[in-house]
Amino acid sequence: MRKTITAKQAAFLLPLFLLLAVFALYPIISSAVYSLFDYRTNDQQAAGLYTSDNFNAPLFIEDCGYITWFLEDDITLVSQADQAELRAVMDRVNALATKYATAEGVIKIPSAEADKLFAAVSEIEADIQAVYERNGHVSFYNGWEKLNTILAEMHTCLINSNFTGLSAYAKLLHDTRFFRSLQSTVIFTVISVSLEIVFGMGLALIMNQAIKGIGGVRTTALIPWAIPTAVSALMWSYMYDGSSGIIAKIFTDIGLIASPERMLLSAGGAMSAAILADVWKTTPYMALLLLAGLQIIDKVLYESAKIDGAGPAKTFFRITLPLLKPSLLVALLFRTLDAFRVYDLIAVLTGGAQGTETLSIYAYKLMIAQNNYGYGAVVVLAMALCVGMIAFVFVKVLGAEIVRDD
Repeated sequence: MRKTITAKQAAFLLPLFLLLAVFALYPIISSAVYSLFDYRTNDQQAAGLYTSDNFNAPLFIEDCGYITWFLEDDITLVSQADQAELRAVMDRVNALATKYATAEGVIKIPSAEADKLFAAVSEIEADIQAVYERNGHVSFYNGWEKLNTILAEMHTCLINSNFTGLSAYAKLLHDTRFFRSLQSTVIFTVISVSLEIVFGMGLALIMNQAIKGIGGVRTTALIPWAIPTAVSALMWSYMYDGSSGIIAKIFTDIGLIASPERMLLSAGGAMSAAILADVWKTTPYMALLLLAGLQIIDKVLYESAKIDGAGPAKTFFRITLPLLKPSLLVALLFRTLDAFRVYDLIAVLTGGAQGTETLSIYAYKLMIAQNNYGYGAVVVLAMALCVGMIAFVFVKVLGAEIVRDD
């Protein structure tokens, strides 16, 4: 029977809800917002969330200053008539700069005003170009090339809306790299978790025995799990090294790979290397979770089974496994979610090369390496959806109990 929460109890839970809102909901909401924009910090035209036309006033004023500065250097090298024309151009440039001198940062600007402003810039550009073309024989201090660069940048001061809506999600459905990353993630998750549950079960059964020295066995078994993942991956990368790695040499000697260099330089070898390193590190964690479940099984059941003549195999499948199911499902859930979100192991070991690029690595490359936060957010949300589906299957379909009512 479920108990209702009183107002006082809810007040005690309020800080927890606030923490969840800040550290769980806020990142998801932010990612959802970014996914609706073509937000790229390495492009001035997309370095913000713009739903309407905007104007980068400080950059425009700076460009106006460069134009007058360059013209001041070159104006003495042309005829009086051309000097007068360039003076008029400089006056128009200064007038435009004065108009927006008080503007701070990127501001909204009406479309009509933007059209008028950049029509004036185009006229100034044409007038300056005409003067320099008439004086093609003159060796200017700056010349048309430098001024043309500044004028081109002035046109980028008008920032159009980068709101894309749901178009990025449609792009995701045709992104072959995303689906390759998803495939690599699923392969890594399924194989590594399957091996970890088998080895972890065996290790947990050993650690559950009441024999002399079992405390030392338990302590030793947990050492791989205690090593930070990045350190563990770096250690394994040395052992996989094609020129001096012991693991690569052993695998070559027993015929698993053709040569030591192929351990990390082939798709199958790189993925196998990542899975092996992950199984070695995380099996103790799986064993620890399963050991907790084994500890709560009543020993009287084993004694009764022994009296009835049940062997070890029958006892395991008829008593241990059914009673261990809640702990087993929780362990599988935690480990599957952890493996699906793998980043640090792959990043250090292969960098996502040779078919080992997982969704986390792909999202990192989009958002950090390419500064493409808009589409990167779409990939992150797709990954979060996959994680939610995995949790739903384990909790609702398979019946994993994260929190007991009692």
